[in-house]
Amino acid sequence: MKKVLAELLTIGDEILYGQIVDTNSQWMSVELNKVGISVIRKTTVGDVASEILTAFEEAEKRADIILITGGLGPTNDDLTKPLLAKYFNCELKINEEALQEVTEFFRSRGRELLEVNRQQAALPTACEKINNPNGTAPGMWFEKGEKVFMSMPGVPHEMKTMMSDSVIPKLLQTFKTPVIYHKVIRTIGLGESFLAEKISDWENALPNHIKLAYLPSLGEVKLRLTSFGDSLENLQAEVNDLTEKLNPRIGQYIFGYGDDPIEVMIGNTLREKKLTLSIAESCTGGYLSHLITSVPGSSDYFLGSMIPYSYEIKMRQLGVKPETLEKYGAVSEPTISEMASVVRARFNADIGVATSGIAGPGGATPDKPVGTVWIAYSDKYQTVTKKLQLSKDRMINIRMASVAVLNLIRLSLPK
Repeated sequence: MKKVLAELLTIGDEILYGQIVDTNSQWMSVELNKVGISVIRKTTVGDVASEILTAFEEAEKRADIILITGGLGPTNDDLTKPLLAKYFNCELKINEEALQEVTEFFRSRGRELLEVNRQQAALPTACEKINNPNGTAPGMWFEKGEKVFMSMPGVPHEMKTMMSDSVIPKLLQTFKTPVIYHKVIRTIGLGESFLAEKISDWENALPNHIKLAYLPSLGEVKLRLTSFGDSLENLQAEVNDLTEKLNPRIGQYIFGYGDDPIEVMIGNTLREKKLTLSIAESCTGGYLSHLITSVPGSSDYFLGSMIPYSYEIKMRQLGVKPETLEKYGAVSEPTISEMASVVRARFNADIGVATSGIAGPGGATPDKPVGTVWIAYSDKYQTVTKKLQLSKDRMINIRMASVAVLNLIRLSLPK
């Protein structure tokens, strides 16, 4: 089945200047994908008439559906409506239904209807009016051959209601859309290029209607399989079969599927195994505890944490031996091993984990450059340590070290 392609066009200098963030496009992309419409491009244009007209023309060449947000206000810098009238070679004329709605909108709020507000009801005669129950600017639906232009307000709650209640149902009546199915495979502990090398033969054998995307983030790479077809059931079965064939290649790096990050998976596992966790984190400064406690219900398994940043607190409050710190330093395997085992005992937890390192930009030595981090896991059976050599960026080091600890928990938990 032929793909139905959409382009999203946002209009407004305020977006280009960075004064507001375009959240509309992200939301629209998600909703369109749910109904089998593929977004192929997102474009932002400032309040310049020639640029907007060019954007209309170029989008029409690329996409079946052009969804426009912004520029529908009552002021002179709101150019979308008159430019759509020009593009479709028609005039602006007061729409009586729209005028009644605008009048009622102001009357119900005890406000005077000014002439500038009355002009909100002036619409291009070539369009079909789309109701806006949350505001004064109606939507405008245009058809040009087999192409559809839809213009909506940029105010998010107005646009979302219009899309959900009117635009998407109308698009589905106009276009026959394929089924789109996504499956996300979440991997950890292996970089994107190494991952790609391990699965290259599997990737090269994918059928034409199934595409693979690599979505890397700090410490993790998501593999997203996107398939197109007529039957959701058939696509799911086919993608699940392909996923099973990945296990012999990268099964040890796969920690889950879908939307749940590593901290959710760890939390679920600890809850299932009825295990408790405590943390001593130095260089990560509480970020690891933040990830753990961001999961609802984490009190089922997380007992608490310490942030023993200084030597004195590591010794006096946590209980690391002074001779360990004096001989090996805070960023060392012996110290991190003690930190994990001691915090486990302090909190009477089943598992203790710890971090200590040089997050940067200062504090480095010739043998311990910025980005040197030790992490550890301790339970009643074993203590496992790992040395990381990360980046020169402080926040990246904090985040990557925290994710690395979560992965160490995953790999070290009793089977």
